[in-house]
Amino acid sequence: MHILAATDFSTRSNRALRQAGLLSQPTSGHLHVVHVVDDDQPDDLVRLEKREAERLLSEQIGSMPELRGTHARSLVIEGDPFDGILRTADEIQPDLIVMGSHRKQFLRDIVVGTTIERVVSKSPFPVLMVNFEAQRNYERIIVPTDMSKASANAIRVAMSTGLITDKGATLIHALLAPAKGRMFVAAADQKSVESYVASERQRALDELAAFLITCGLKEAVWSKHVKEGAPMEIISESVSEMQPDLVVMGTNARSTFVKALIGSVTEEALRSLNVDILVVPPSRR
Repeated sequence: MHILAATDFSTRSNRALRQAGLLSQPTSGHLHVVHVVDDDQPDDLVRLEKREAERLLSEQIGSMPELRGTHARSLVIEGDPFDGILRTADEIQPDLIVMGSHRKQFLRDIVVGTTIERVVSKSPFPVLMVNFEAQRNYERIIVPTDMSKASANAIRVAMSTGLITDKGATLIHALLAPAKGRMFVAAADQKSVESYVASERQRALDELAAFLITCGLKEAVWSKHVKEGAPMEIISESVSEMQPDLVVMGTNARSTFVKALIGSVTEEALRSLNVDILVVPPSRR
């Protein structure tokens, strides 16, 4: 497996680099570590920062236990971090991009988005955002799913990269019971409302089972949870209750204009959830 890890030498990036090293070891793959030097400054300063970055990368690759035994290659390039990471990924064609969680800067995040959000929105490659300390295997994994092609693709990619093993994961589906509100307006009794919601939940569970079969996934290794509520609400509750190591999410192809108008569950998850998150873009095939 070819992995591209982006670093700015922060503690957040160091965690991501260690995780990238652990993921690279079992596959005897190649680990490319990139640092982007801001080129919007005097040339002498750019050259000085590039030399210092090359020195630091060499020291990290030689001293981090998680990177020993990996085929690690360091890259120092010039540009904007967002653009530099994408240019490097386009050249390397990695199976996975690994980045640290972003530093929260509220106003700037609203106006232009964080580097990782911009990479996620534009990258044709899966992106793993690391929040936790490095761990060799992800044991507790949840996959929010709407039973779409994007969800199926996210599961397949997580399995092909070894992030989901044969132990499977927990599938989470947010149930919206459309007639519940109308039943309250019509003064339906509580028992009838509960019966309706229960039938909708069972229908969703049956659809999840059919979804796994259609995708060619073994149903036996997947735990299925259907909860009533909005998607982000259910994802947040599930993370709080289950304390997973990893959340796997697929994204749909949408225009930038539509994305700006209605927002994105994935972007909200990246900003608010304190957990490692794998974001998988639509299949390029």
